[in-house]
Amino acid sequence: MTELPLLALAALLAGFIDSVAGGGGLVQVPALFNALPAESPATIFGTNKGSSIFGTANAAWRYARRIAIPWEVALPAAISAFVFSFVGAATVAWLPKDVVRPLVLALMILVVLYTLVRPDFGQLQGQVPPADKVRPWALAAGAGLGFYDGFFGPGAGSFMIFAFVGLFGLDFLRASSAAKIVNLSTNAAALSFFVPAGHMLWVMALTMAVFNIAGAFVGTRLALRHGSGFVRWVFLGASTILVGKFGYDTVFALIQ
Repeated sequence: MTELPLLALAALLAGFIDSVAGGGGLVQVPALFNALPAESPATIFGTNKGSSIFGTANAAWRYARRIAIPWEVALPAAISAFVFSFVGAATVAWLPKDVVRPLVLALMILVVLYTLVRPDFGQLQGQVPPADKVRPWALAAGAGLGFYDGFFGPGAGSFMIFAFVGLFGLDFLRASSAAKIVNLSTNAAALSFFVPAGHMLWVMALTMAVFNIAGAFVGTRLALRHGSGFVRWVFLGASTILVGKFGYDTVFALIQ
């Protein structure tokens, strides 16, 4: 209980970052691991999902009230992401996460570099392809990102935004709104595994949820007010920090 104030602060910051550009797990998951060293990884991830789903739902609702969410992209991606997020969550118990860390690091570096060298990337809303062409790609993107979010998590929202901008021509603001719908689906799927299995610290999860919602409220308001340019810079900042963290963790794991 003495760790709750620090976890609440982490949840506030995570809610803000996640509502704008994804990557809230970058803050919240390490904070939980540091505060609760005796708990299993499954309980840490379950508590994280139990908190973050409230902030994600708040952000998705606020985006839906103010802008036209690209449902032709978000809905099929969310459906396949729900299924594969559950599979990813179930994999946590037996597949070591260190096997995916170098791959995630390489992908995040490519994401940051590509976004930096393409100043126009995600700045303007392009022409979204017809629904029959969008659906297969949205299902595939949802499957891959859903599995990753259920299994590992940090950076999943950032990958979703990048994928929606690159694959479907969305601007950063609409890509962020679509990512919230998919992220809400993956959180719900992961919780459908973690909660029945008892991997949830309810007091911490619900306390952090209040602050996660507050952070999401502020982040969503700023994103809607300042548009895609603001989302792009927060996206780049969160992704760069994520690269640094994964780089440190990867090197640390190699020298052990």
